[in-house]
Amino acid sequence: MEFRQLEAFLAVVDEGGFGRAAQRLHIVQSAVSQQVKRLERELGVTLFDRTGRQARLSAAGERLLPEARAVLAAVRRTREVAARVASGAEGVVRFGTLNGPGDRLYRALARLDASGLRVRLDQSTPARRLAAVRDGRLDAALVRAATDAPGLAVVPVWTDPLYVALPTALADDERPGLADFADLPLRLAPREDNPPFHDLITGALRAVDRLPPAGPPFTTLQRTLADIASGPPSWTVVYRVTDLPPAPGITFRRLADPVLTTSLVLPAAPSPVSRRLVAAFAG
Repeated sequence: MEFRQLEAFLAVVDEGGFGRAAQRLHIVQSAVSQQVKRLERELGVTLFDRTGRQARLSAAGERLLPEARAVLAAVRRTREVAARVASGAEGVVRFGTLNGPGDRLYRALARLDASGLRVRLDQSTPARRLAAVRDGRLDAALVRAATDAPGLAVVPVWTDPLYVALPTALADDERPGLADFADLPLRLAPREDNPPFHDLITGALRAVDRLPPAGPPFTTLQRTLADIASGPPSWTVVYRVTDLPPAPGITFRRLADPVLTTSLVLPAAPSPVSRRLVAAFAG
């Protein structure tokens, strides 16, 4: 069954004849007749009692008329929705998110929802988020410290301070720099777990030629802080997700440099949806 067959059937009903239906559809009368006959053959019923110059609905035609109107209405509605999705006016956005900061993220999501875009959140590691945007499984993602992502567009949306966590006995400078601790083992997660953040810290240390010895890997925040407090002197770099946790024997010092930039990572080719995402996070 074709859309134009149903369209021809309804035009004949609404216009009261095949000739006027042809005028409405801007085709010849024989084409309208052929479409209706094909529909009758496919359905196995006669839709019109063809007597004289009039085409009156048969009993089968009367019964099928509301069904045909419903089908055409659904097709038109589908086309309208498709056009709105194609223009970015509405749709579903598959979005890779991260832990905190809640207020900024929730405000942006609320703007997207109010504009007609529904957001389906996906939370995974930074490396997986980047890979999912690159291969099309996600439409966009937030990633910390992603200054460069080959094949993708990176749009900074906010910055946060970084903090050094170290044994209280070694904390003496209120606004230290990374180079101040380069003699102590540094605890970082393996690069494959979070390439952008790992590269941010090691790149800043290389820039001042003070790359510290590698300490045990960062695991969880609580476990790592407990190990720093109880083990041989070492340190790590953290950022706020919520408030920094109280940790006996640990002092947090805010770094003067670098800062942590959170970016919106999108496909390189701009689209209506990507422009809406950038606007939502810029507000």
